[in-house]
Amino acid sequence: MRYQITGKQIEIGEALQTHVQTELGSTVGKYAGRPTDANVVFSRSGHEHVCEAVVHLSTGLTAQATGRANEIYAAFETCCEKMDKQLRRYKRRLKDHHKARTNPVEQSLAGSYILAASGDNEETEQDSLAPMIVAEMESKIPELSVGEAVMQLELADAPVLVFRNEKHSGINVVYKRDDGNFGWIDPRNIG
Repeated sequence: MRYQITGKQIEIGEALQTHVQTELGSTVGKYAGRPTDANVVFSRSGHEHVCEAVVHLSTGLTAQATGRANEIYAAFETCCEKMDKQLRRYKRRLKDHHKARTNPVEQSLAGSYILAASGDNEETEQDSLAPMIVAEMESKIPELSVGEAVMQLELADAPVLVFRNEKHSGINVVYKRDDGNFGWIDPRNIG
């Protein structure tokens, strides 16, 4: 597994990097067959250390967790425990999807934009219909089954996931509803 361990405005020593590789490797190795890479970022938020970890699995799924504590090692341990809990919850499903999938998940590229929030500035109606673009990025759209998409949404702790449905290659969306259930939008099935 490839590791990228960085610090935002803090130094990350060799001992911490070795500890992260050892502990995260054993945690992820228990549940996932072949993790491909892990990104771990340490930062400070006031008096706390924050550890954010994102692990990309060979099945195309991504698991992420965040830990906070007064000490940097404790922040990592909290993050690692959360990752362990997530992966343990999905262990059977991860292994089942891994066996059924012979090839890695296909990913398409798409444009992703951050739009400025509408303010209280006095604009004409014409200007307000064209929002200001704050940032442009590239996003990857995975080709997944609906079950894999819901699992990915839960693993990433995200509110919404856009994916290409592997049954018909159409663009679909799954999202977390306010009532705790999940919604699925499949434009192909209208009508």
